[in-house]
Amino acid sequence: MSSSLGLNTLTEIKTTPEDGSKFEEQEDQPLSPMARLFHEPGSNVYIISMMGIKTKINVDVVKKNLVHSLLRHPRFSSLQVIDKETGTIKWVPTNVNIENHVIVPTLEPNIAFPDKFVEDYISNLSKSPIENSKPLWDLHILDIKTTNDEGTGVFRFHHSLGDGMSLMTLLLACTRKSSDHDALPTLPVNKHSNYIRLTSCWSVIEVLWNTFVAVVLFVLTVLFLKDTETPLKGPLGVENRPRRFVRRSVNLADVKVVKNIMNVTLNDVVLGVTQAGLSRYLNRRYCERRSTVNGCDYRKKDEAIPKNIRLRATFFFNLRATTRIDSLVETLKTGKMSRWGNQIGYVLLPFKIGLKTNPLDYIKEAKAVIDQKKASFEALCSYFAVYFVLKLFGIKAVGELNRRVFFNTTLWFSSVPGPEQEVTFYGHEITYLAPSCYGQPNALMIHIVSYMDQLTFVLSVDEETIPDPQRLCDDLEESLQLIKTSALAVESAKNKQRKKRE
Repeated sequence: MSSSLGLNTLTEIKTTPEDGSKFEEQEDQPLSPMARLFHEPGSNVYIISMMGIKTKINVDVVKKNLVHSLLRHPRFSSLQVIDKETGTIKWVPTNVNIENHVIVPTLEPNIAFPDKFVEDYISNLSKSPIENSKPLWDLHILDIKTTNDEGTGVFRFHHSLGDGMSLMTLLLACTRKSSDHDALPTLPVNKHSNYIRLTSCWSVIEVLWNTFVAVVLFVLTVLFLKDTETPLKGPLGVENRPRRFVRRSVNLADVKVVKNIMNVTLNDVVLGVTQAGLSRYLNRRYCERRSTVNGCDYRKKDEAIPKNIRLRATFFFNLRATTRIDSLVETLKTGKMSRWGNQIGYVLLPFKIGLKTNPLDYIKEAKAVIDQKKASFEALCSYFAVYFVLKLFGIKAVGELNRRVFFNTTLWFSSVPGPEQEVTFYGHEITYLAPSCYGQPNALMIHIVSYMDQLTFVLSVDEETIPDPQRLCDDLEESLQLIKTSALAVESAKNKQRKKRE
């Protein structure tokens, strides 16, 4: 299998059936600029969605249901074909053979280390693209018992099919509640509106100023402003290397404890934990570098991290007001597509790297940064910058713009909400959901997804840059526990003071 992810170039494909008949589907449509962008070098990204299954997977049941659900979606039953005359890429409806999309490898029944085998198998998927002679998605079913699951399903989608939120919602449209096999799953309700509220003259000034600063930093990042070369930053061309996908689940209740005590959002806590985990990991890596010189013991909190590190994440925002599961269910029934596509913007999110005496400072710093980003139009500006450059200079220039931004920052960061209750995938109970990506020009991506009472950190890493991703998972998990302990201590002290006053 080829290790190059950037060679998935589209070619002219015969789309007329051998019997000479015509497809009775919608007329050919060009790919949107955002979808076309995901075929450019440095942006040729695939989405991986991993599912743990409680019971042995009935492959025939899965195939039958996919034919009557996912294949009814126009994007999943269309080829991406280059028009000879214009050079544009179009969606061309085709007849789909489900056997070409559901892959069930023959496995040895007594594999010595099944968990490692599954991890290696998924990593190997990142070594090659999906052939463009068929719609750009597939499902790999691994009939192998691991520590916690009887089987594993791995969906793979080319990012041109849709953004992460759309694809996650589409996947959930193929699921039902375990407690009621006729009921769709429900997603957490965001009580904090994503819309900017301009309630005063000062709030208008604040939003405009934050937007101005963000745009200036965006332009400088495109031109020359690079993150510090740390053990987390990958080299040029890292998008063409295979990835390792690891995950770590934590108790969602622990995150909510910190959220409630500190009166912040779940995102604030997650970003604070991430900042703390990255700091712990980098301190260890720098300690290992210094161990042969001056010595350093990261277990004693010796700080080996250089001062004033610039480390930023490209933090992706869903620009839709909402994505409804029931509307996608209707699409899967009728084949008529509702609002769809890649509607995402991003902000450049700085992390303040360093060891803190008080772990709660990570949450406070993360909240201050994300509040500033919320009070700006940065995500919209990045979204419309793509169209502005596209109109003036073409798709190649847009690809180069994004490639420079992504390479000059350190990591990608994204999060999507998952179901609040256990769900089944065509009758198979799901134990975990773990979406991620490969093909991006960064050595690290951190994806956060909630499911039932769990919050899962999913890491996509370049192993040459980050050879020990499980240690980074340990640091994230330990950071949450330290922050939770500190938050409970603060709450306990407040309660004692309150009782004294009473």
